[in-house]
Amino acid sequence: MQLRFELGDAQAPRGHALLYARASGGAERYLATYCVVLPIQFSIGKYLPPILASQMPIEAMSQGVADVSAMPIPLMLEDADSLAALRQLAERRGDDFCDLGTLLIGNDSHRLTFAAEACTEYGQLYMAYRRSWPEPEAPGATALSPLDDVDVDAMVASVLPERARLGELARLISSARYALEGGDQRQLDMITRDLQRLAHSLPEKYRAELMVEAALRTDPTGPRLAELYLQRAYKLADEHYIDIPPIEQEIRALRGGEDEGTVGPVTP
Repeated sequence: MQLRFELGDAQAPRGHALLYARASGGAERYLATYCVVLPIQFSIGKYLPPILASQMPIEAMSQGVADVSAMPIPLMLEDADSLAALRQLAERRGDDFCDLGTLLIGNDSHRLTFAAEACTEYGQLYMAYRRSWPEPEAPGATALSPLDDVDVDAMVASVLPERARLGELARLISSARYALEGGDQRQLDMITRDLQRLAHSLPEKYRAELMVEAALRTDPTGPRLAELYLQRAYKLADEHYIDIPPIEQEIRALRGGEDEGTVGPVTP
């Protein structure tokens, strides 16, 4: 696949780009994804549900890109409103804007594969540009931080949309309940760390930490309380504020007047 830069410079990619393609066929149809090059390498596969990870050519994204990770968001080429709207978006955001040409899109597997291949090529161009940078001057041994101190998982969590983080919380809560019921303490400890990391990355208004606390309770009230906190969080994310008071009333009833911490009232 050959990327054609309509905005930006192939010799000096910005590290973030809108990639689009024309779908073959009679009608004019455009598909697009957003490619992000992260400065720390990681495998996105471990953040995806198994059913999606098994269909996604994850390794293709980082193949040949040793010291960067390039990934498409969304993971597949999605239908776009118009080419003009995409170009305007790239201009206003300061993104590279690249044409992938005309592609034969037969199914979702093709959308995934083309997005991964395009992102791989963009990542390779960025790597070539990055190699041309001068070596940074070290400010002193005491100012340097080892790479091991960087929490990559926390960084990735913080850049995901809030609703996506809520979806991942819901999945992990289900896994935690399964581990609790099965008495698998090792698995529960791993899931708990992921839950706490995600909860910490969300704004306080979602009460995600209270949600996690409820999910890990061993009494019969815990699962229902966690479910209510999750419902409340989704209503808040979708701005369905009118539906929140009844949920909060049931939460208060289940908690029996317990203090919910320093979390304030619902705010948009």
